Amino acid sequence: MPPADTGASVTDRAAASPQSSPHSSPAAAPDPEAGKLRPGGPGYRRMSFALFAAGVATFALLYSTQALLPAISADLGVSPDQASWTVSAATFGLALGVIPLSAVSERFGRRTLMMWSLAVAALLAMLVPFAPSLGALIALRGLQGVALAGLPASAMAFLAEEVRAKALVAAIGLFVAGNSIGGMSGRIVTGWVAQAWGWRAALAAVGVLAVVCAVVFRLLVPKARHFVSRSVGPRALARTLGSHLADPLLRRLYAIGGLFMTVFGAVYTVIGYRLVSEPFNLPQGIVGSIFVVYLVGTVSSAAAGKLVARVGRRGALYLAVGTTSTGLLLTLSDSVGAVLAGLILITAGFFAGHAVASSSVSRTAKTARAQASALYQCAYYVGSSLGGALGAVAFHAVGWEGTVLLGLAAMLGAASITLYATRKAVAERRLLHLEKAA
Repeated sequence: MPPADTGASVTDRAAASPQSSPHSSPAAAPDPEAGKLRPGGPGYRRMSFALFAAGVATFALLYSTQALLPAISADLGVSPDQASWTVSAATFGLALGVIPLSAVSERFGRRTLMMWSLAVAALLAMLVPFAPSLGALIALRGLQGVALAGLPASAMAFLAEEVRAKALVAAIGLFVAGNSIGGMSGRIVTGWVAQAWGWRAALAAVGVLAVVCAVVFRLLVPKARHFVSRSVGPRALARTLGSHLADPLLRRLYAIGGLFMTVFGAVYTVIGYRLVSEPFNLPQGIVGSIFVVYLVGTVSSAAAGKLVARVGRRGALYLAVGTTSTGLLLTLSDSVGAVLAGLILITAGFFAGHAVASSSVSRTAKTARAQASALYQCAYYVGSSLGGALGAVAFHAVGWEGTVLLGLAAMLGAASITLYATRKAVAERRLLHLEKAA
């Protein structure tokens, strides 16, 4: 079967074809990245805005019930650990769907899958407010998570294929920044709307936001120029996943992403319950506004590329772990100011760590990048599901201290994995030095 047309013009193809002249110089070999998007180049800005809109919709929808959990508990008469499944069902659905949908993206294209996923998720978002019971709400949220899985399953691979390697961390950082804006705006909007008209109206407002983002994405996203269609059967998919899981570096990155998300899922699932109760007694609108700290995540994820350039990838991960852990400890205070400062540090550390780990996956995987990114997203959202569920259980049983302890244990795991990688790299450098000296 011939390769699919990438959409490149005749001139582009001619420029990319090897020169047949016997007088050609090796220095004149075509640059394999010559046709890819770069900052300041044509199409890069449209791509950035489109992926930013997709990121906004993804996090706004995925965590739309998180700031509303106290209101849902009160209205439906359920405990925090039961209500938390309205969040965990969506993230678990995404974790289940991301790998098979990554295979679909190999056949039909990243761009096509992202458009359909966003459209279906937005449609479901308009149905969620009418769920008659907690069980129906959880079921709809699970389906919404599966629909949303097409975005993370394709976005990283789309960027890796269409953006120059040197600009990849920054491009992914912008997509992650869209995640942070979506998470923030969704929670703020739902908080104030719920305070005035109830949690169902709040979920409807998020649905409208998702529809707007879907339209913006469809209008702005550029056509893929470097995608080549290929069919991925179950056996081929299993072999591909096995090859990625056999890579020690990818396994470590998957674990780190999952552990960071465990902290984030636990903290932001439970924090609303803490702030509406003693000693804070904050109203729902103010609790929703606390999520303005997501702006810190926008800055830290977008700046991840510069951080890596200064201290290296492992150095950036150490800083992210330290920042997140310090924030967790600060939230133990009964002062609103200290809790807010803690949330700022947790958010900054999480988004920096996520941007570094996710971009490292795209950089490490040389083939089947969609599946490599899908495995990362699977681990990432399994971490979110476990963090949300276990964090709510710990809070219900022990209090906020139990949630913090869970987060610190996850950060200890991330630090241990990074330390192992550091010691392994040092040992390899020493061995290479000894071999050269001999």
